[in-house]
Amino acid sequence: MRHLLRRIGFYLVAFWASITLNFIIPRLAPGDPAQVLIARFQGRIPPEQLHSLELEFGISHDSLWVQYLQYLNQLFHGNLGVSFTYFPTPVSTMIGQEIPWTLTLVGVSLVVSFVLGTLLGIVIAWRRGSWLDTLLPPLFTFLSAIPYFWLALILLYVLGFLLNWFPLNGGYSLETLPGWNWDFISSAIYHAILPAVTIVIGSLSGWLLGMRNMMVTTLSEDYVLMAQAKGLSERRIMLSYAARNAILPNITGFALALGFVVTGSLLTEIVFSYPGIGFALLQAVLNLDYPLMQGIFLLLSIAVLGANFLVDLLYVFIDPRVRQERG
Repeated sequence: MRHLLRRIGFYLVAFWASITLNFIIPRLAPGDPAQVLIARFQGRIPPEQLHSLELEFGISHDSLWVQYLQYLNQLFHGNLGVSFTYFPTPVSTMIGQEIPWTLTLVGVSLVVSFVLGTLLGIVIAWRRGSWLDTLLPPLFTFLSAIPYFWLALILLYVLGFLLNWFPLNGGYSLETLPGWNWDFISSAIYHAILPAVTIVIGSLSGWLLGMRNMMVTTLSEDYVLMAQAKGLSERRIMLSYAARNAILPNITGFALALGFVVTGSLLTEIVFSYPGIGFALLQAVLNLDYPLMQGIFLLLSIAVLGANFLVDLLYVFIDPRVRQERG
């Protein structure tokens, strides 16, 4: 219980630090969002109108300390502000519209990549020296070495343009009406296949190689040799003794990757013109949209801290040594 309270305290401090950095970093960027908006129309307006526009956007010229207190007060009341880019849409509404696309595409792709890569790593390490060990690691290492946007463009050109197997852009067909109906859901799945395949291929190598290397190291441990000497089945030794201990670093990496799922895969969303929160973040940065940037970064901070906290708890159940140290 004492350990749990210490960890909760640590994550609360980390959360406060992330909120503070979330407030400060966007304000280090030069320029004024109101000026950026005016520049789009190549117009000049009197200072009074510029001031009115700043008030409409909620831009404050108070000291940073006053702005910081105002920011904390808004967060406490659940107010993330109004997006400059999509004015007058609130940031919470904007995030709510974009995040389901990102969570579905990137989340499902991450889970598929993690499970497939981890299982392949276990099998390859157990059968090291076989044709699987000779073929798959170099193949996926080569694929992961290809720049991500090039891989996306190649798949889009070959499978989408030449073979016409998949659509070239968008998250669903414009002929369908968004909603919980099969036409829309099937169209969304069809449009997500190619971006998902790109994410899986690009990230599979890391899970596979990481799991394989840890398995090879774990298989030389005394407790694995003892299990083999007892005559236990190969499946039990591979999964219960070797894989259970070797998977810990992969779980840590998976937790961090889960935290970053909420920001989406920016290059994927740009190349495939796929809706998502990553593209919204790009627009926020280009337009100095402080509220939208802060809302997305806050969501990212919560996701990363939450994922790490869950993995911290999961370690206690997976690794008996951790239970003994913290008991």
